[in-house]
Amino acid sequence: MEETTEEKKSLNFIEQIIENDLAEGKNEKRIHTRFPPEPNGYLHIGHAKSIVLNFGLATKYAGKCNLRFDDTNPETEDEEYVNAIRNDVKWLGFQWDAEFNASDYFQKIYDYAVQLIKLDKAFVCELSAEQMREYHGTAVTPGKDSPYKNRSIEENLDLFDRMRKGEFPDGKYLLRAKIDMASPNMHFRDPALYRIRKKHHYRTGDQWNVYPMYDFAHGLSDAIEGITHSICTLEFEVHRPLYEWINNTLQTPTRPQQIEMSRLNLTYTVMSKRKLMQLVNEKHVSGWDDPRMPTVSGLRRRGYTAQAIREFCERVGISKRENLIDVSLLEFSIREDLNKKAPRVMGVLHPLKVVITNYPEGQVEELEAVNNPEDESAGKRMVPFSREIYIEQDDFLEVPAKKWFRLAPGAEVRLRYAYFVTCQEIIKDAAGKIVELRCTYDPASRGGNSPDGRKVKGTIHWVSASEGIGAQVRLYDRLFTHETPDKGEVDFKELINPNSLEVITAIVEPSLKLAQAGVSFQFERMGYFCVDKDSTPTQLVFNRTVTLKDAWAKIAEKI
Repeated sequence: MEETTEEKKSLNFIEQIIENDLAEGKNEKRIHTRFPPEPNGYLHIGHAKSIVLNFGLATKYAGKCNLRFDDTNPETEDEEYVNAIRNDVKWLGFQWDAEFNASDYFQKIYDYAVQLIKLDKAFVCELSAEQMREYHGTAVTPGKDSPYKNRSIEENLDLFDRMRKGEFPDGKYLLRAKIDMASPNMHFRDPALYRIRKKHHYRTGDQWNVYPMYDFAHGLSDAIEGITHSICTLEFEVHRPLYEWINNTLQTPTRPQQIEMSRLNLTYTVMSKRKLMQLVNEKHVSGWDDPRMPTVSGLRRRGYTAQAIREFCERVGISKRENLIDVSLLEFSIREDLNKKAPRVMGVLHPLKVVITNYPEGQVEELEAVNNPEDESAGKRMVPFSREIYIEQDDFLEVPAKKWFRLAPGAEVRLRYAYFVTCQEIIKDAAGKIVELRCTYDPASRGGNSPDGRKVKGTIHWVSASEGIGAQVRLYDRLFTHETPDKGEVDFKELINPNSLEVITAIVEPSLKLAQAGVSFQFERMGYFCVDKDSTPTQLVFNRTVTLKDAWAKIAEKI
């Protein structure tokens, strides 16, 4: 009995509702969920949370999950977005039981609207948009009935039929529900059900001149498909009475249960499709799959794995309370995943040339390197070493700070997998910039250990100058400088991080020469990097997925 109690405690509130429904025999003990995106943009990390939840519930309770495109707005929807959504859901690791479109039901939804008119529960209104606002009232004052609310059923049927046939211009009429203009719920004040839109629809062409409003089409689509649990975000809580009124009034064959949860709010990120569209259209980013975007395609291109995104969504959890999730949790999830699976390589992002003066000229030797210390099965590789190498500029200080264990004049460090080297000379250009270091090495320290047992605290990575290959590296950072860029009084675009992308030329070990797009690596000591689709046979391009440590946390500590 104690185990059952403990198990119940671990369930989120939606799972508790479902388990209670199953225990009571509701819906013939069926569980049927759906993921219903509008195809007017690309999916983002917030949608991923919904995908993980809806498909996860169907799997857990041996139910079904539909993919349904809520395509009721022909002006903004496109087949491009449909294909992108399908790809993203599959990439995240899920497969829908059936695919539908709200447009599949346009005739049925229209017929339901006619039925409402016949029940004297809907009327055709010709108030202008400005008049509608005036009649609607406020949160503290009731609205007023439209002067067209008492049209006869026959007149409403005639006008609605002529709306469908295209006899009237856009905006001339609306079909509205007859409910209660004094309701404290503004969404219950005779809401619009249909509007005239003489726009080409990507699926139905020019067949329709009227389109259902989202609130009308969504609940009916759920009922038509036999959805048992219709999960949405908290902003739809005030829409629930209308959702239920529509299905109850029309006595639809099934009565889905709407359940609301908190949406995903992420720091340093905007989640509004409209704002993401602005970023794309105004060229603040290179496209929907720009690695700085919170879109699933952008995260994938940056090097995020489906596993990491699913783990992140599980960690965030399901709640009724709006909260702000720190983006560092998402970054932690990808670090944890790639640490287990990403091969280790050496890449120097900001090269400083080092000449090992006592190493034989023209000699190149192969040194053994571990591919992934977290995975013994990953094996080892050979890395070429030569007289001239590159190290990171940041790994040398002419005047070393206290507790500096990297390279400095007269200091000895370990080259990863190679030898101990000691800096003997600094070469500068005419402007005084350090352009080269001259070092000596200890031949007896091959592999990084000295036979005399002397201790060397610092270990740095390197790449052979003669064998290494050049690569373009895109150093991506957070797109916004403010934690909540879309919550303040300032236009969110003014908060775009001017340093969100730095493009550099790095030197990487030759084992990466044939690296394929989409494959991730850990550049030792530097971070995780993914081969970009822009790579060619002659030019590798890497995207930085994430640094090894949370650099922003260090910045916050100083503020």
